[in-house]
Amino acid sequence: MNTELLESLATLEKEKDISRDVIMEAIENSLLTACKNHFGRIDNIHVHMDRETGDYELYIEKTVVEQVTDPYAEISLEAARKASPKYQIGDVIRQDIPSRSFGRIATQNAKNVILQKIREEERKSVFDRYFSREHEIVTGIVQRNMGKNININLGKADAIMPENEQVKTENYTPSSRLKVLILEVRDTSKGPHILVSRTHPELVKRLFESEVTEIQQGIVEIRAIAREAGSRTKMAVSSNDPSVDPIGACVGMNGTRVNAVVDELNGEKIDIINWSDNSAELIENALSPAKVIVVLADDEEKEALVIVPDYQLSLAIGRAGQNARLAARLTGYKIDIKSETQARESGIFDEIGYIDDYNEQEYEETPAEEGYEEDYVEEDTEE
Repeated sequence: MNTELLESLATLEKEKDISRDVIMEAIENSLLTACKNHFGRIDNIHVHMDRETGDYELYIEKTVVEQVTDPYAEISLEAARKASPKYQIGDVIRQDIPSRSFGRIATQNAKNVILQKIREEERKSVFDRYFSREHEIVTGIVQRNMGKNININLGKADAIMPENEQVKTENYTPSSRLKVLILEVRDTSKGPHILVSRTHPELVKRLFESEVTEIQQGIVEIRAIAREAGSRTKMAVSSNDPSVDPIGACVGMNGTRVNAVVDELNGEKIDIINWSDNSAELIENALSPAKVIVVLADDEEKEALVIVPDYQLSLAIGRAGQNARLAARLTGYKIDIKSETQARESGIFDEIGYIDDYNEQEYEETPAEEGYEEDYVEEDTEE
């Protein structure tokens, strides 16, 4: 048993995640390569490694003949009977090939075959590991700046976070740990090329999946996310169980779950709303925390007119238009927001036959009714 070889293979298998069978196959190929360099051909040369013991057989097969015309493939009867008197004309004899007989060049070529195979398998192993984790979250360590890009070590490989995938308000200092989303993994001649992101909306989704048991179990579903990285995210959720409140599940007791996500995103605000298959209701929810009088949605044109109380217009639009912008991305509708006064002056109420029976008191600015809403919805005002 070749104990030393088996121990080396075990180390390679553990450290580089390369199968023992693959390396043994590479050794077999390297021996054939050495034989080809030494003899010039390998059509009748065979090699076999015992996967259990690590021992190998390397031999050449020759046909017993009366008169040798091809010394590489044939052996005389007289020479064959020196090995064993039982051989007859037409028999095939095996002759062991001592690897020590190989020249320096043949040996070096054999070594290169093994090293090349190890490198190929290592790249393949790393590629498979991270390709299977595309759009998942991994923890990395910031290594260095590469121009405007950031190099991040993921453990088995390095990844690149391009400038457009970096949050402008975050400072990426060397040796700091952070969670990133694997965007894309490409196989290249220099190894896997991995792109990661801190800005992608799916990063928020994956963070909630890791924090909320009901999402992992499929009870609560994240239906849509709109994000302006570093500032604010809107997320629409629904429940497949009438007894489970999807917003409450995502927020958690005393806001523990949502706060864990917010902390990971360095204080980014998160609005969680109820999903609705009714487009008008969904748009109304998406404009939260603003109150809405009426929503007129055109499902074919994907456009909506929203009327809000005068004092809610700034809140509905949000700082620099952010609330309306995120609501539009979340719902997929182009949203036009008008105040109640604007709607009356333009005759919109008359056109739709709106009856002014809502209670003005209903729209007074009061704290959110549900205690947990104050934890994740922060009202914006235009600057």
